[in-house]
Amino acid sequence: MEPYVYFHFFLNGLAHSTCFFLLAAGLSLIFGVLGIFNMAHGAFFMIGAYFTFQLVQWTQNFWLCFVASPLLVAVVGFLVERFLLRCVYRISVNFQLLLTFGLILVIEDATRLIWGVQWRTVEEADLLKGSISLLGMDYPRYNLFHIAAGFLVFVGLCIFLYRTKFGKTVVAASSDRELANGLGINVPRMYTVVFCLGAWLAGLMGVLHAPLININLDMGHKYIITAFAVVVIGGLRSVVGAYAGSLILGQLTAFGTLYVPFFERLFMFLFMALVLIWRPQGLFGEAKA
Repeated sequence: MEPYVYFHFFLNGLAHSTCFFLLAAGLSLIFGVLGIFNMAHGAFFMIGAYFTFQLVQWTQNFWLCFVASPLLVAVVGFLVERFLLRCVYRISVNFQLLLTFGLILVIEDATRLIWGVQWRTVEEADLLKGSISLLGMDYPRYNLFHIAAGFLVFVGLCIFLYRTKFGKTVVAASSDRELANGLGINVPRMYTVVFCLGAWLAGLMGVLHAPLININLDMGHKYIITAFAVVVIGGLRSVVGAYAGSLILGQLTAFGTLYVPFFERLFMFLFMALVLIWRPQGLFGEAKA
């Protein structure tokens, strides 16, 4: 097989990793700070894609969606956190899981009511159409944009979390929520901001991924499972771990498709099992004392 074919699949793996990272980073932040595993996180990604479809229909401006769609999903996240999740922070995790699972059903039914059950498609901006010649092969320009966008979001998140005062507070709270409360930090406000940030990331994934797939009601189910695997592999409460885990699973998915079509997800779960056996806290997670 020609070397450029491997390079093509390597780039495909990087494109996959962007999707995995955006969903997993939000999932990891929400769980780390709020202590809630948000099963409805994939539904936020789904409505981000539907918002993108609707905005493109109204405005014919794909670039506008990068601002508007994630913000709209963040608003949904604000309403969910403010009026629903705050009621279950201090009760059994079983109720939290039931609530977020119920949210999936509510969001999917609302989406079905508004947009119907037929699949939708979105075209990328004209600037991103076509392909670029790389190492003697043509590769889609939009996929390269996809890869670059994921890396820029990762860098932006790292700067926010590790270089800003509020971001450092979020990191501290993810390690010890009781300590953050004792230091006089406005914990409810921080919970709201972090949940909205996680929803915003899911909405951004919806925008980026919309031109690559058929938008449908089930699209969030597949990716939330992969995002969970990324969080387990990279380590809870770690954005760097989420990015590293997404890079690994992206390559496993791409080359699994090349060598074992239809069974590529098997490699993902096998690798996750190996990580759990070797390092239960994940590659970048902190072991409990």
